[in-house]
Amino acid sequence: MNIRNFSIIAHIDHGKSTLADRFIEITNTIPERLMKEQFLDKMELERERGITIKAKAVRMLYKSPSDGKEYILNLIDTPGHVDFSYEVSRALAACEGALLLVDASQGVEAQTLAHAHLAQSLGLKIVPVINKIDLDHADPDAAEKQIQEILKEKSAPLKISAKSGLGAREVLERIIKEIPAPGGSHDKPLRALIFDSFYDTYKGVVIFIKVVEGRLTPGTIISFYSSGSSYEVEEVGYLTPSLVKSDAIKTGEVGYVIAGIKNIHEIKMGDTIFKKDSPIDSPLPGYKEVKPVVFAGFFPVNTSDYPHLKSSLEKLSLTDASFTYQGETSRALGFGFRLGFMGLLHMDIIKERLEREFGLILIVTNPNVVYKALTKTGKKGPVEITSPSDFPPYGDIVDVQEPYVKASIITPLSYMEPVINLLKDKRGEHIKIDYISSTKVILEYFLPLSEIIVDFYDKLKSISRGYASFDYEPYEHKSSDMVRIEILLHREPVDALSFIVHRSKAQVHARSMCEKLKQVIPRHMFEVTIQASIDGRIVARESVSAIRKDVIAKCYGGDITRKRKLLEKQKEGKKKMKILGSVEVPQEAFMSLLKMRQGEKR
Repeated sequence: MNIRNFSIIAHIDHGKSTLADRFIEITNTIPERLMKEQFLDKMELERERGITIKAKAVRMLYKSPSDGKEYILNLIDTPGHVDFSYEVSRALAACEGALLLVDASQGVEAQTLAHAHLAQSLGLKIVPVINKIDLDHADPDAAEKQIQEILKEKSAPLKISAKSGLGAREVLERIIKEIPAPGGSHDKPLRALIFDSFYDTYKGVVIFIKVVEGRLTPGTIISFYSSGSSYEVEEVGYLTPSLVKSDAIKTGEVGYVIAGIKNIHEIKMGDTIFKKDSPIDSPLPGYKEVKPVVFAGFFPVNTSDYPHLKSSLEKLSLTDASFTYQGETSRALGFGFRLGFMGLLHMDIIKERLEREFGLILIVTNPNVVYKALTKTGKKGPVEITSPSDFPPYGDIVDVQEPYVKASIITPLSYMEPVINLLKDKRGEHIKIDYISSTKVILEYFLPLSEIIVDFYDKLKSISRGYASFDYEPYEHKSSDMVRIEILLHREPVDALSFIVHRSKAQVHARSMCEKLKQVIPRHMFEVTIQASIDGRIVARESVSAIRKDVIAKCYGGDITRKRKLLEKQKEGKKKMKILGSVEVPQEAFMSLLKMRQGEKR
């Protein structure tokens, strides 16, 4: 079978999209007049930020000069950032091999390692490639040594420059020789793996599949293994990367299916498609359904925009099924939604898309992770906490568990000490240290996820001058002494400002929040008290002094008792206002406070 299904895996900015461009040019898949840099990165945000957010698939036809045969090459381009690792797992499940791309100047980085281990665990053939050898400070020999030592990869890597195209054709030849052709038979019943999908306004859900066995043609009644729902196939075809209609998709091929599906949430990534009249005993080995790890509240600045936010989230979820959302109400911010994400970058991307594509102006609350709490009352099992308002009353808590991750940090030896100090400060638990060369070291630690989403990445880059790289994988929930800090304004709790932290850092965070609130809350006619409460105890306090009106301005001379009477009257009024008055916190104050906190986290 002259088909090769492969992916390109690498750390961020090691040249995946650039190498994909060279392959497209060599195979003349796109006319030269339509070609542009990072061709597969279609989204405006991808081009601006220089990162791949969505996995892309492209079918290329290549005639090999070595044997004169024509090959079908299906390339699935993957993101490099840790927040989009679910996209990588989808892509690799549809491949038989992967190009492992390493930057000649930076060597093996943390996410190179993570993606390589994922590919090895799926049994894929790995072809190592060292890129950017034309840079002045490139050290391809050191990069080759790291590939052999860390990844235990025996085969000699190809040394190329994706930017200039040097060695790109040799990579295609190596793919043909080393990556195996897909197995399976045309005669067996249909089994196809779903690895991605998107929503088209006119066609409905467009599913990207790899046919493992059998063949798929228009008119076939297909069923989904996970839901059991059935649809008639209206159109099938290939990705070049635009959709090109075909008569059939055969065994080993990658293509798309349109079957009049209106809701993208009916499609599960990693699910198996089969013919309704030829049921299968077991699904194809897909991958686990990924659960969101970071949650935040999204509220419109103008409360009348709530219906617009709701419809915008519905439309956006049709093109990106990786985030979750559900309605939420806040006494301070009104009606909004609590969204679940794969990480902070994922949250930023969704926020930016909502603001750009749908014209919304949003307030985003502080992000938090999913905790689990065992309580004296209620259910026997642990209760999931996705918001500070879900945190049980302190007298009802038996145990609180927070999610931990297994983190791998690759850093130059000279920065090892400050990196270890940072890991200790973030409540990290040491696993092991491996020296991968005379200048580089891998640190493995268990870290609380809540400490990573705050400001860990920025601090790591700062103390290592940008040389350290970081990757993590979910581990498990562990018991921790977590507390909820409630913020009270004029003795009234404000739910939008509450947050969950470890008890050891609670005092510092509480005091910091009170000080910031003092800066943003406008002065009232009475003194406003700002308090932070933990377990019903006040642990920090600030106050905003009252505006004092000059009531004796018009009393020129005369009896002092008249002035005293006016001052006493003012005093009584302020006392009454202090008891009955309510604190008005403008939306701008919430926005500036949340920006201050999130800016501090970045």
